[in-house]
Amino acid sequence: MDDRLAPFLINIETVSLPEAVAVAAAIAYLVLAIRQSIWCWPCACISTAIYTVLFVNAQLYMESVLNLFYLAMAVYGWTLWVRGRRDAGRLPVTTWPAGRHALAILTLSAAAGANGWLLARYTDAAFPYADSLTTWGAVWATYLVARKVLENWWYWLVIDGVSVILYWMRDLELTATLYVVYLLLIPFGLLSWRRSMQTTTP
Repeated sequence: MDDRLAPFLINIETVSLPEAVAVAAAIAYLVLAIRQSIWCWPCACISTAIYTVLFVNAQLYMESVLNLFYLAMAVYGWTLWVRGRRDAGRLPVTTWPAGRHALAILTLSAAAGANGWLLARYTDAAFPYADSLTTWGAVWATYLVARKVLENWWYWLVIDGVSVILYWMRDLELTATLYVVYLLLIPFGLLSWRRSMQTTTP
């Protein structure tokens, strides 16, 4: 094997069982979310509970806090999707205007900048600004998933791209690989949700 490829390959012996379970549950979450299956949310609960601990150990504190938020959003998403299924057969996919997203991006950038500065000054956080950016971006994108807003997939495209680099540099190779899988699945999610929106819109 070419030695130049070694840094980019996962050493299976270094992968912990909790991380492997978290990755498996996270992949199941995304596949089920693409299919708009309500069972994506229990998978999210399992994955986020494990990652909360893993990210503390990796000194990615904002990512750990983010996973606590994911856990709460999994409950919120489950509630919305159950209500939508009861009232209308299925919570419909919708789209939001560009102005709302522009305001959201400005707000997220300001929050990430302030948060990153605090982490850099007062903690030993690794990559405080990138950590903060992916965290605040994911907070917003997860809310959009729960509300079934189509544009969530575009946010995840950016967030997951940054996360691949972030996790690999903190020796979370399996998690970095998970986010590569996420990047490959995002186009399928976008197309699937767009078709769903078109078939349900009068």
